[in-house]
Amino acid sequence: MDEKRILVAGIGNIFHGDDAFGVVVAQEMANRRRSGNVVVADFGIRSYDLAFAILDGYDVVILVDLVSRGGEPGTVYLLDPEIDAVEAGRSLVGGHSMTPQSVLRVLEAFGGFGGSVFVVGCEPATVESEGGGIGLSDEAQAAVYVAISMIDDLIQRLRKESEPMQSLALEGAETT
Repeated sequence: MDEKRILVAGIGNIFHGDDAFGVVVAQEMANRRRSGNVVVADFGIRSYDLAFAILDGYDVVILVDLVSRGGEPGTVYLLDPEIDAVEAGRSLVGGHSMTPQSVLRVLEAFGGFGGSVFVVGCEPATVESEGGGIGLSDEAQAAVYVAISMIDDLIQRLRKESEPMQSLALEGAETT
């Protein structure tokens, strides 16, 4: 059986504090040796680039991003994104901004993505919206390797699956 092609995509804005979490995770993971079927990339805020990359034959996409869910800063979540969670009147997505849900909306507009999608997200301590703020908070920085470990574990689980997977509802999976 062929191994699943997996894309690990770091997303976020490096100029907005903890919003850089996905970018930092992707950069750290890119420095590690991976098998040929796992691609790790930093997409920053380039939503259309990510949408087109996802459509390039991947079976599984793991989006790494900042996720505000009301938990303690630095909490790392493994989630199943819901397209329906996107606000009804919201535009598809800007060319230089994204959320996991908005990327899924773009994919839906392009005809859909038949693979599995997961989000590994970190609860922020700081997000600078005006005036910038480069660098992760201590809580988000400490969560980087927790997220990498979670992603590595997920990839191992995916490799062991013998049948095509549907996105898992992992709403409760979290760690700090």
